[in-house]
Amino acid sequence: MSEFSSQFNKPVRFTDDFERLIKNISQLAESSDTEHLWPAESWDAIKQAGVLGWNVPLEFGGADLNSVEMTYGYIRLAEACLTTTFVLTQFNAACQRINWSEDQALKARVFNELVSGTKFATVGISHLTTSRQHLSKPTVTAEKTSNGWNLDGFVPWVTGAVKADYIVTGGVCEDATQILGLVSTDLDGVEPQPPIEMLSMTGSQTGAVKLNRVTIPAECLIAGPVEKVMKRPDGQGGAGSLTTSALALGVASRAIMKLEEETEKRPDLQEIFNPLQAEYQGIFDEMFETLTAGTLNGSISEKIRQQSNSLVLRASQALLAAVKGAGFVKGHPAERAIREAMFFLVWSCPQPVVHANMKEFACVLD
Repeated sequence: MSEFSSQFNKPVRFTDDFERLIKNISQLAESSDTEHLWPAESWDAIKQAGVLGWNVPLEFGGADLNSVEMTYGYIRLAEACLTTTFVLTQFNAACQRINWSEDQALKARVFNELVSGTKFATVGISHLTTSRQHLSKPTVTAEKTSNGWNLDGFVPWVTGAVKADYIVTGGVCEDATQILGLVSTDLDGVEPQPPIEMLSMTGSQTGAVKLNRVTIPAECLIAGPVEKVMKRPDGQGGAGSLTTSALALGVASRAIMKLEEETEKRPDLQEIFNPLQAEYQGIFDEMFETLTAGTLNGSISEKIRQQSNSLVLRASQALLAAVKGAGFVKGHPAERAIREAMFFLVWSCPQPVVHANMKEFACVLD
């Protein structure tokens, strides 16, 4: 399945070296320690392969992948290891927002550190988009000072918080506008909390970060103060992009490939494998036809996300049913795939997609 559709030409930058990277990360992901430990070896492997420059402009030493290349890379990496790929999406999200800054010197310095892998950046932005906006008091407040901005509050859901050198995050001003800034974790008042043990990908070291009146310098202001600081014209990497769908499709692909292995021992499973593989191919083709044509919009993105969610949930359960009791044992690819599939019901999932998935659970037909 890694060759995908005959109608799709694999981006030329993904050479045999990338295939070796995928094989290496896949083998590392099978370790029993992967579930709870930071994926240090896999992260080092993608650093050596130049992956950390994927979302950094050429002028700052990056590779500046286009949307087709980025989506393809995410699918393939998620086939190998969802934890590593999820961490990468958060790193890339930080790079994307850092590039919003108009301070060229700041970008040159920080991007050099990030592309080389000497420092790690992540994001804490859910409180500015889909999470906790219903609260009467902002989760993080922002106040302008004579030399910068004070951020005070609690940032939820920061991937790699205890590993980060930089966190792209923001807060809400008194007039309800928002700012986005680059927070160095060595500043006074930055307190990463212990990582959360999750249903899957605990190794991503996701947790909250307390900001106790942290002062960031004026040059570290990335955007704002404006209303809805996260609403940018490019839309890349947010809930309306194909990033989450790409990762879901990667996990689905892995489960379907494992199911294909089972068909060699049990030919009766061919009637299960074939439609799942065809469905995967259909979503894949639509995804890349849309990206290539430049016609991606919110409704198409939601449709692909709903289809990808549905497929990864069903493919992982089909694999478990096929391998029977062996797949119910901790560490088996089937139980791993099922737990990882659950993630896509909660990560940057628009309400219409969640509702469509729940209607499918309840067998409610339109």
